[in-house]
Amino acid sequence: MYKIGLAEDDPKIALLIKSGLEEHGYQVSTYPDGQSALNAFQSENFQLLILDVMMPKMSGIAICQQLREQQNHTPILMLTALGTIDDKVNGLATGADDYLVKPFHFRELLARIEALLRRQNFAETNKQPNNHLQFEDLVLNIQSKEVKRDGILIELTAKEFHLLELFLRNPNRLLSRQYIAQQVWEVNFDTGTNVVDVYINFLRNKIEKGFERKLIHTKIGMGYILK
Repeated sequence: MYKIGLAEDDPKIALLIKSGLEEHGYQVSTYPDGQSALNAFQSENFQLLILDVMMPKMSGIAICQQLREQQNHTPILMLTALGTIDDKVNGLATGADDYLVKPFHFRELLARIEALLRRQNFAETNKQPNNHLQFEDLVLNIQSKEVKRDGILIELTAKEFHLLELFLRNPNRLLSRQYIAQQVWEVNFDTGTNVVDVYINFLRNKIEKGFERKLIHTKIGMGYILK
């Protein structure tokens, strides 16, 4: 599960963002002022930070600048009511990765967060010395497209392979059905279809049948998690 730090002094906006993101499987910690946010961001491990620009005690710009000076490369998304080109350039120049102007649609915020996390995952994956993704005894070879569990070769279809790759790139993170549909099928989730659940069952039958430990777990009403 990805952990997100949110620095926002407006309690209504903070609650809206926190509630919405937690419905999509993220863990969100909120901070009402810049100083408490900076202290937390320096001492805890977050996968993404959302910073309001105008906050008591310390601005989002100042937080971003300090974190970057300390070689903290956590993706940062800036939120602000200031929408001029100079404001955006100033925010990005301090090291922010993206910039969203208030008021905004939650769907756009979610899309930008997912894009930043994909970019971060891609960068981290490319640092790896080989082309393997592994979780416990399950190994996926990106180049040869082979999947093995405990050394036993498992035949997967293209969609099943893509689905498993998504889980292996996001271990211990709760993935919503909507997120899975967007990543694997590149379509918006339709609540009237069970294609995600069907393919999860296909994949489970192939990577779990005959093995003692189950890997893909269901969170009822929320999604699936590899753990």
